[in-house]
Amino acid sequence: MTCNSLGALRRAGLGLAASASMLALTVGAASALDIKYALEEAIHEVQGVYATQFKEYIEANSDHTVTIFPFGTLGESADTTELAQMGGIEMVTASPGFTGSLIPELNVFNLPYVLPEDTDVLAEFFRSSPTIHETLAGRYNDQGFEMLSMYPEGEVVMTTKQPVESPDDLAGVNFRVMTSPILVSTYEAFGATPTPLPWGEVFGALQLNMIQGQENPMFFVESTNMYEVTDHITFTGHNNFTTAVLANKTFFDGLSEEDQQLMRDAAWHAFEYIIEYQEGLTEASLEMILEAKPEMGVTRLTDEQREPFRQAAQQVREVYLAETGDAGAAVLEGFEADIEAARAAVAE
Repeated sequence: MTCNSLGALRRAGLGLAASASMLALTVGAASALDIKYALEEAIHEVQGVYATQFKEYIEANSDHTVTIFPFGTLGESADTTELAQMGGIEMVTASPGFTGSLIPELNVFNLPYVLPEDTDVLAEFFRSSPTIHETLAGRYNDQGFEMLSMYPEGEVVMTTKQPVESPDDLAGVNFRVMTSPILVSTYEAFGATPTPLPWGEVFGALQLNMIQGQENPMFFVESTNMYEVTDHITFTGHNNFTTAVLANKTFFDGLSEEDQQLMRDAAWHAFEYIIEYQEGLTEASLEMILEAKPEMGVTRLTDEQREPFRQAAQQVREVYLAETGDAGAAVLEGFEADIEAARAAVAE
């Protein structure tokens, strides 16, 4: 049986399950639900920790259950996002690196040197930003989703075969990126040759030297053993990996007000938990990498070394504005205002 055939059967089965859930909603609001929730990561990684907290909150405060599907069990990120949009599953974690093609304004999260590097300011921004919780939440609604949460997962680092101290060091480097035009533009501006690849192909491509670099949060570099097929880690401070927790809107709108509030409360509970969970996670993951591979090179770029990357990032901002027009400009302006408000709130 082909992968496509398996995928079709899987989607059909999940679609029937979703229909059954919808029927349960129409029969009676008190019916217990099993909420299917797909991730882009493994159960022990950040998204899995968040999802587990969400599940525990729901199950402790209702008769509903949550079944978590870690990465790979229902396909790649594009597959699970489509499943949730179609109603085949109730919930999904969907990163802007993939959903930016669906909602172009989401590519603002992929712009280098836009999100604050201070983790307290970053958390407050995600907690309180009207641009996220009103403007972008509305854009998710337009695509059949209810946005329950967005949260950062950790500073993005580059892992490469050779040291990187300037954009010149990325010349000739085939660098894996998610299938996002903005990420492609970013690594073009940084001097590399961007190579969009599904995540499942990245380790093998690095092993075979088809690509020579990739970016991800440090915990993911450690948990997926990316350090085994690369030799240098570079902290550039250019971004923080972001993800969104989405529910199928038809499913969510069919819930009682009580259950809708329950899901929102569970999402906020898990948000605060995952922010605290990430404290020290980057450094702890780096320690584990260096224990496993002491010869791994680590470079933390100084402000002076980051300046050429920051200058290159201006080109990417122009690409984003050209692709998204007035709507994208409004989101970017909203981000900048919300970040300043978050900075002020943290300083109080």
